[in-house]
Amino acid sequence: MSVEEPLFRVVRGVPTAEELAALVGVIAVRSRPTARPAPAPASVWARSGRPTGAGLTPGAGNWRTAGLPR
Repeated sequence: MSVEEPLFRVVRGVPTAEELAALVGVIAVRSRPTARPAPAPASVWARSGRPTGAGLTPGAGNWRTAGLPR
């Protein structure tokens, strides 16, 4: 693409300066990368049901301790 070549062109109609400015504004906004919003933190109620620390460890007899408080 050469420097003199336009980025876009109007193929039909005669737009006003305001219409061209609106078109350039839309193209500029749509071409910017969007930032992803930060994930919402989990509520205290949701966190209370999640296991903390190490999970269950496999092994002989460990199924007995699975129901005991940690």
